[in-house]
Amino acid sequence: MFICVFLASSQRIDDKYLVLAEEVGTELARRGHTLVSGGARVSCMGAVARAARAAGARTVGVIPQALVDIEVADEDSDELIVTADMRERKGVMDARSEAFLVLPGGIGTLEELFEIWTTRTLGLHDKPLVVLDPWGLYAPLRELVGNMHEAGFTRPDVFDAISWTTTVEEAFEHLEKRTRHLSPTPEEVGEASAG
Repeated sequence: MFICVFLASSQRIDDKYLVLAEEVGTELARRGHTLVSGGARVSCMGAVARAARAAGARTVGVIPQALVDIEVADEDSDELIVTADMRERKGVMDARSEAFLVLPGGIGTLEELFEIWTTRTLGLHDKPLVVLDPWGLYAPLRELVGNMHEAGFTRPDVFDAISWTTTVEEAFEHLEKRTRHLSPTPEEVGEASAG
């Protein structure tokens, strides 16, 4: 499965976020998936890609030319796609991915989360969306969206479109479970045919 991971590129964050990114990259590889990320070599973005490759996963980085120009591109990516701008970058990442995993991050990560969450709630795609939030960074966001829902600003199924998790294992279990639900296994296809 091609899993897009949205996460921080800030270099001013606590080391625990880098460790989390490394754990995600290692687990992604252990489970046989391919990483799609923002294509930078700095902070958590670089940590997840390096860990994934070190554990044997293929990595696809998608980065706008403006960031290549300031020398933050992950040149070690198995595939590095350079886009004209941020909008094109997101489109390519979306198209190349079968599932989305969101780690703690800043406003860029929030923007990516909201676009995937909104389009999934609207039924424009059915790709799994999972947030991994061990330390509760996104708790106020969940409360805010809950308040919006109570006030009638969101669809009734807004929280059905997203899974909130606190451990790496739980996050991947949700991603894989939702993907299996969307794409039946050969055994499930056989059972349906026999029935």
